[in-house]
Amino acid sequence: MALVIKDITKVVRGVTHIKPTSLTLDTGHFNVLLGETGAGKTSLIKMMAGLDPIAAGQIEMDGTDVTKLTTQQRRISLVHQFFVNYPHMTVYDNIASPLRVARMAKSEIEDRVQEAADILKLSPMLKRRPHELSGGQQQRCALARAIAKDSQAVFLDEPLANLDYKLREELRELLPELFAGRGAVVVYATSEPEEALLLGGKTALMIDGRVAQYGPTADLYRAPDTLTAAQIFSNPPINHAPMSKQGNTLRMGNIAWDATGDAAGLRDGEYTVAIRPNHILPNASDTATVPLTGRIGVTELSGSESSAHFDFQGHGWVSLAHGTHPYQIGEDHTFYMDAAACLYFGPDGSRAA
Repeated sequence: MALVIKDITKVVRGVTHIKPTSLTLDTGHFNVLLGETGAGKTSLIKMMAGLDPIAAGQIEMDGTDVTKLTTQQRRISLVHQFFVNYPHMTVYDNIASPLRVARMAKSEIEDRVQEAADILKLSPMLKRRPHELSGGQQQRCALARAIAKDSQAVFLDEPLANLDYKLREELRELLPELFAGRGAVVVYATSEPEEALLLGGKTALMIDGRVAQYGPTADLYRAPDTLTAAQIFSNPPINHAPMSKQGNTLRMGNIAWDATGDAAGLRDGEYTVAIRPNHILPNASDTATVPLTGRIGVTELSGSESSAHFDFQGHGWVSLAHGTHPYQIGEDHTFYMDAAACLYFGPDGSRAA
């Protein structure tokens, strides 16, 4: 089973919302749409689901052209970020509703509803109505309906966005188990880079209504094609600044280090260097050896990690490190950069090394 979109576009009142887009989305892993708010993730999902018309192009599911089929004819499930359940129905009836529409036998409906309820820990709540459930339980109900339907494709449009942190973590860990071995194409939209990394699979980076890069999630994280892609796939924001190369020396303002690895192959000239905050450390290490001094502006402590926002040569940079560190706001602090983790981009923003 594969979901294939070929040069599809979306135009609203003469304005192009989705530029010509082609993707092949397979089963066996998550297909993540990662992008900032307004990048086109929801629009693309609605087009694939048959909820929004396409201006041009074609959509195939399992080799069949479904471009002109209704949502109901496409055998898909859709879970929104909002808790979409029928308020007048019990949890059981909410999960069973698409199965009844498909005219399944009563015994099969009972089996599927019970299986989905067991997986999502809803069995004690099958007789309740949505208003009697917490937000997390309501979203579990929506997810149970999606897996009970046994669809060819499941679209999850930021399904955890409106849950608190603890519930997000709990459901995020459960999601891969929910869809493993079901043979459905699973498409998951998110604006959170860490969510894409946790889900794994493949990721499509969306920028301004187009897919800028698509491939295995870990590969996109390690080797973004452009500076913009690197910025989208980084939280906290990726650090970057102008840099020059001359001979075997790389220079960023008054900071210099030797060009090694891929950087050694760069031509002399002007570039942008970028490095993720977890490679800027408060203390020197075997790998983090390039000193950067900046004035601390904001500090944050999150669980076992400390972050420090600091001004470095007029650029706002961030360090993210394990442990608790005694930063003082307004004071200068020397951080250490792991030069081997740097990414280099040319004047046009494309990856140079």
